[in-house]
Amino acid sequence: MSLVVSVPEVLHPHVGEVAGAEVVAWDMREAPPRDDVEVVVVPPFGARWVKRLAELPRLRAVITATAGYEHVTPYLPPGVPLANAVGVHDTATAELALALALAAQRDLPELLRAQDEGRWLRPAVRRGLADSRVLVVGYGGVGRAVARRMIACEASVTAVATRPREGDELVGEVHGVDRLPDLLPEHDVVVLCVPLTPTTERLFDAGMLARMPDDALLVNVARGAVVDTAALVAECAAGRLRAALDVTDPEPLPEGHPLWSTPNVVISHHTGGSTRAFPPRAGAYVRRQVEALLTTGRLQHVVATG
Repeated sequence: MSLVVSVPEVLHPHVGEVAGAEVVAWDMREAPPRDDVEVVVVPPFGARWVKRLAELPRLRAVITATAGYEHVTPYLPPGVPLANAVGVHDTATAELALALALAAQRDLPELLRAQDEGRWLRPAVRRGLADSRVLVVGYGGVGRAVARRMIACEASVTAVATRPREGDELVGEVHGVDRLPDLLPEHDVVVLCVPLTPTTERLFDAGMLARMPDDALLVNVARGAVVDTAALVAECAAGRLRAALDVTDPEPLPEGHPLWSTPNVVISHHTGGSTRAFPPRAGAYVRRQVEALLTTGRLQHVVATG
């Protein structure tokens, strides 16, 4: 019998045929297309439907189409492994992190507002990334991709991960997260790339934000709940810090929320991985995962088990 794998409609044509597997399209909005589905690929915007995993009596494995996976773990049936989309979104997310940093450093929102109003602004010396000190918090695939792009802009990069380890061709050393309070005052730009876990939730609270130097920029391409939103609003409204956010807490950000009108804040509506590169890259990743499961009986890059 073939292994029955469900994938989102957007990925179905990119997964293609896999020997030993039957690939069916399912976006999880409706009931399962059949009760013998054994592997589910959760759609990129399928957080509200993951409860349907409990409707699959033969479920063996779950794969997310996103790097984040905190929305799936509460609904994993006992013993079912979960793998996230390792490597799929690294480039696109790093592109947006760089775009957000440049937009904030070069005051692009102000320039665009002036363009809309037909006003030519007087020349001014603006911030940039060249010669700035960038702290990348979360040094996995996305963090490394961000570091590579920051270095290309001639910034210096320091990396932080859960535990200290040797560096790579980009950074000489990876510091442990316990060093954050000491490192923050020394950096102009802080880029958050960590997954949302119990240890990273509200990691950047009022105390941690207070450690950042005046006029520093916080770029968040991780998850909104990694930052204390009220504390960030207070710092940016006071003009002490600036923020460029692809993710927010809450999300979607409701109409009238103070963050919308807080000065010194750029928001990009959680678009980090949403580029045309996503479907073919995710499709190839799913195909590799299914082949690994068929060959070895195990998923690669397992991040949780029910």
